[in-house]
Parts: sequence; C-alpha cells; structure tokens
Amino acid sequence: MADFYINVFLDDEKTKKIGDAGLADQISEIDGKKAIQVGMTKKEKKKLVKGFTDLTFDDSNACVLPEDGENTLMNIILETQTIDCMKVAIIKLYNPLAGRSISGRGSSGR
Repeated sequence: MADFYINVFLDDEKTKKIGDAGLADQISEIDGKKAIQVGMTKKEKKKLVKGFTDLTFDDSNACVLPEDGENTLMNIILETQTIDCMKVAIIKLYNPLAGRSISGRGSSGR
C-alpha cells in the first residue's frame, strides 16, 4: 500500500482509454468524480514537490498534478497498462535541473 497518491480525474474520453487499457477495475469515485489513484512513496513525493512547487496534498495524502504533469502520467499509464508506474513516471515528471542556468554548478563556466 502506498503512502501517498496522485488522483487522476477522468472525463469520458479518459475513462474509455483506461477501460481499453484493461484498467477499468482501477477506477474509483472520489468526491463524486471518476478517478484513478496512482500510489507513490515518500521519496517520490519529495521529488514531485520539488518539481511542482504548488503541489498540495489533502487529508488522505493525495494530490492532483498540473495539466501537463497529469497528461504525462496518463500517457505512461496507458503505455504500461498499469497504475503501478511511478518508478517510470518520476523520471519524466521530475527534472532535477529545472530552473538552473546552462552555466550552473560543475560546468566551469565554459
């Protein structure tokens, strides 16, 4: 069981795609909306918070990614056909060099 979750709320199109990927049994209802919950560890949560500084978690330790992050995660879910995909997704969602200039640390200013 995961410590933290990302809620991906589904419209009709996303619901169909999730069903076509064989993941219809993973759809649940959160606040009256259809959604899937992607679990993550404390370490993955720390990386996401660094990558998405405005990310907030609710009382159930769940968050909603900004649209671009959610689209990336949704594509990974559909490609891998599993919601147990944070090991792969964190690589694409978290960019440790975001915001650094090209002449940042370690480049010797060349």
